Amino acid sequence: MKKIVFISLTVASLLYAQESEIDMVKLKADIAKAEEEKAAAEEKLSALKAKLPQDTALKTHTQLGYIATSGNTKTESFALSTEWTKEFGKNQVSWTFDAQYGKADENGVYTTNKNKYFTELGYDYSFTDRFAFNYLAGYKHDKFSNYTYQFYTGPGAKYKAVKTEAHELSVEGSVLYSRDEFIESEETTNYTSLQAKGVYSWQILDNLKFDQIASYRMDVEDVDNYFVYSDSELTSKISDILSAGIGYKVDYVNHPGDKEHTDKTLLVTLSIDY
Repeated sequence: MKKIVFISLTVASLLYAQESEIDMVKLKADIAKAEEEKAAAEEKLSALKAKLPQDTALKTHTQLGYIATSGNTKTESFALSTEWTKEFGKNQVSWTFDAQYGKADENGVYTTNKNKYFTELGYDYSFTDRFAFNYLAGYKHDKFSNYTYQFYTGPGAKYKAVKTEAHELSVEGSVLYSRDEFIESEETTNYTSLQAKGVYSWQILDNLKFDQIASYRMDVEDVDNYFVYSDSELTSKISDILSAGIGYKVDYVNHPGDKEHTDKTLLVTLSIDY
């Protein structure tokens, strides 16, 4: 009788162990399948999130420059340049403002010798990582030029020709409606102009960067009526938001009259990036 009971218990134990082993294999298979489904679901979720419009923070770049001389010549000059950029998915809005003011002491009386400002508002819609449609509007005032103001607006296209870790180059072409008002005659002219623009940046070192902007705008009916602008800047990082730099700007206007055609500015600047 004892032998029968022992044999029965042994057989039952073996059957239970076998059944437990089968359950463990099935459990491991179910876990592996669940992990695969989880990985696939996470991959699908990431792909869906990537399709959502990705808003970026507002980026600002501001330059401040000030020069004062004393002694035989007493002068003061001040410059402010700022650029704000905001992206909304494939959309980008940018605003630029550049102002220069200067005065000099003539026989104990300070007189203004520079008073100009420029502002431009732009909108880009990116079709790809490199190609975008853009629209811009610009306004320029210079008290010591032949123009009371210059205004232009119109559509164009932008292409990122170079995009590497150290170098970036974008080229733009625009067809613009332009309107100029002359100081002496107070007459206004309306015309269609073409503008070509290049924007280049070179990250020389981790804390040293070179930036170059160059543009050429021309009246399509009068090729002698054209404008050239160049802005070169070399900056060195001081902290996460502060940089010290030196900039050189050339503003050429091929206008009639006895005014100087070229306005050149050399500035030592403090830049703030936020």
